[in-house]
Amino acid sequence: MSQKNRYLFRGRISERKFRDLLRLFALDITADRAAMLTGLSHNTTAALYTLLRLRMAELARADCPFRGQVELDESYFGPARTRGHRGRGNPRKVPVFGILERGGRVHCQIVKNCTKATLQAIVEGRVHLSAEITTDGFKSYDGLIAAGFSKHHKINKYYDRDHPKFAEDGVHVNGIESFWSYAKRRHQKFNGLRKTSFPTFLKETEFRFNSRHKDLYKILLR
Repeated sequence: MSQKNRYLFRGRISERKFRDLLRLFALDITADRAAMLTGLSHNTTAALYTLLRLRMAELARADCPFRGQVELDESYFGPARTRGHRGRGNPRKVPVFGILERGGRVHCQIVKNCTKATLQAIVEGRVHLSAEITTDGFKSYDGLIAAGFSKHHKINKYYDRDHPKFAEDGVHVNGIESFWSYAKRRHQKFNGLRKTSFPTFLKETEFRFNSRHKDLYKILLR
């Protein structure tokens, strides 16, 4: 059987249809909506979306050490509350650790817990020792200077529904908070996302954020 387009191995859809679908994916249109707009079946659309997300997750992992001004933070994804639990104590929430290079990339990954040993092992593996690190006052970030990092600024971050505070005396974690806000808006968009799909979703979100100033359609086509 001849291949109908040069981008999809053994593709059964035309190159034009594939490009149309890719444009919708780049615009973050859901698979259900994209299937309706392109006339493709839901199963075909969902399968192609999955392949694209897996490829984005693969590319997102290929990064180099973070340098310059770097922000660290942790966040939790999942239901706001369940019976008997709320906030970080909710067993259905998934802890995620994030590293952001100001003006550049973000790296995020699911962690088993947010202990000092867990988070600092990730930092030491991904952040250059010359980096100027900014965090909130969470105790897990204590000891970064002793670990060899040049500078560590702390901000006493607090949350008020009307006036959230992510900065103090010019020191801020606005960049990583912006990423968490973006990621959680996307998460709400995919209501009922399976837990097994969350790791791929997270890396896709990271890839989209890191490509926010570029033409994502051309990147994906390439």
